[in-house]
Amino acid sequence: MSPPKAAPKNVPDRVAIKRALISVSDKTGLVERATKLVALGVDLVSTGGTSKTLKEAGLKVRDVSDLTGFPEMMDGRVKTLHPKVHGGLLYRRDLATHTKDATDHGIEPIDLVWINLYPFEATVQAGASF
Repeated sequence: MSPPKAAPKNVPDRVAIKRALISVSDKTGLVERATKLVALGVDLVSTGGTSKTLKEAGLKVRDVSDLTGFPEMMDGRVKTLHPKVHGGLLYRRDLATHTKDATDHGIEPIDLVWINLYPFEATVQAGASF
């Protein structure tokens, strides 16, 4: 196995986290950890149930549908499948072309993604169909 390649010289090895996208099924520790992110100045963007939990705890959070301008749909299966989310995740601030594209299309950078997936095996065993 070859050693990992070094980042290009114009790319910092650390990026300040300004915006986090959070979408979790298991909400254990969610409020406590999100509170720490907010204390560090991180803006929170979140999906349905996660957003509801954070708001009920008094945290400022932006619904992902407000970011995308598109509602969650198909029982929550379609919520982050949107160019404003993908673009925010893939946006490289060190590339002028990315910055121009992001500006032209209203794409905001997303620096941190915090997810955990729903319990797929248990859901199938309970009789869910996909």
